[in-house]
Amino acid sequence: MRAPLLLICTLTVALGGCQTERPNRDYDTTRDFAAYRSWSWQEPALQYRPDDPRVRSDLTEQRLRQAVAEQLDQRGLRQAQGGKPDLKVQAWLIVDNRQQQITTSYGGPWGPAWGGPWIGQGWNETRSVDYRVATLQLDLLDGRDGKLVWRASQEQVVTDDNADPEQRAQKLRQAVARLLQQYPPR
Repeated sequence: MRAPLLLICTLTVALGGCQTERPNRDYDTTRDFAAYRSWSWQEPALQYRPDDPRVRSDLTEQRLRQAVAEQLDQRGLRQAQGGKPDLKVQAWLIVDNRQQQITTSYGGPWGPAWGGPWIGQGWNETRSVDYRVATLQLDLLDGRDGKLVWRASQEQVVTDDNADPEQRAQKLRQAVARLLQQYPPR
């Protein structure tokens, strides 16, 4: 009973360590972000890696487009209606298969608390745990020269939860809000 509980706790801590609390951000320090006022989608707006029908979803793309539009609007950027936008926006959804090695030690020496020194045979058991990690990446490209000016990405362990459509939309809105939390850079 104790060994499975220890394994579950170890697995939870190990997989929890795979999640990034703060998004990874990078930007071009020579750009004047105050000059960017409008944006449009760089088509295709959402790219998938791998290009797998189990990952690709029109519903996910629709939710992502809405979440990005809301967040950019809150930052004073308006979606361009024709004409040339200041920024082009493109998102990536990347799903990787990963593996974690978890080692559990059993047996070994027991100290005086057990009534004196006792040396027993110890052994280690190593297990491989397969899991998936999704990365959401958001790229902002200059509308004039097409060069990348700002990027943010965040990883999260994929869980097979049975979220309803509104919960999925809410999770995506929260992820996009975290990505754009420090836009424009100061």
